[in-house]
Amino acid sequence: MEANNWDLPSFDGVKLKIHEMGQDSAQPLASASSSSDTQPTVILLHGLFSNAYTNWIKFGHAALLAEAGFRVIMPDLRAHGQSDAPHEADAYPKDVLIKDIHALITHLDLPEYDLGGFSLGARTTARLLTELSPRKAILAGMGLEGLSGWNQRQGFFLKAIELRDTAKRDDPHWMAIQFMKSQKIDVVAAAHLLKTFSDMEPDAIQIITTPTLVLCGSEDRDNGDPEALAQLLPNGHHVAIPGTHMSSVTKPELGQEILKFLNS
Repeated sequence: MEANNWDLPSFDGVKLKIHEMGQDSAQPLASASSSSDTQPTVILLHGLFSNAYTNWIKFGHAALLAEAGFRVIMPDLRAHGQSDAPHEADAYPKDVLIKDIHALITHLDLPEYDLGGFSLGARTTARLLTELSPRKAILAGMGLEGLSGWNQRQGFFLKAIELRDTAKRDDPHWMAIQFMKSQKIDVVAAAHLLKTFSDMEPDAIQIITTPTLVLCGSEDRDNGDPEALAQLLPNGHHVAIPGTHMSSVTKPELGQEILKFLNS
């Protein structure tokens, strides 16, 4: 199954590339009314240094959801994939990804939708859940410390950018650097973007009432403890799937558990 693609000018005019599967209407894809009122829609946000294709399309997760009847909307985040990656610092105000996804949701004008993300996409989703009320939410590749201790993670990735041409295989930044290079990340834009995120305190997490699936690889603690995050959420539910932070994206269980949760 192929994805359809369209461009969305965000709140400041920066172009976001939107990938879509499961479209059941003859209306133009970019139209806010392009989905049937009865077709369930899920918006999925990818991880840092990744893109919609790598996170959701390549390994069949989006196709699984589309074949089950969902309209699947997957933006390339700012400075990622086919979306714009401006070099100007003022293109990266605080919480810029929150503003971008607000622009997408406003454009879609849906009566109801589900929202989820992996890693950076999960961070963005969690922040959005304090302001929006989707039907259900998915926080994949995420634990409590990944939300409440961002400063440490930010420093790690900024250091990976700094060491991208000098790090050796035994360097702890090596895997992040290789992934960043494989995805052809614009490091100037990425460095600006990394500085726009802020910590999410436990008090803010505890006010999220949306039924939320915390989905994490059994060997993945890159973003902390997923069980602690699920316990802190009033309607949180933790499920472990095979894999590490990197490999869990390649496992069919990722899409299968998302579908099972959305249909429950």
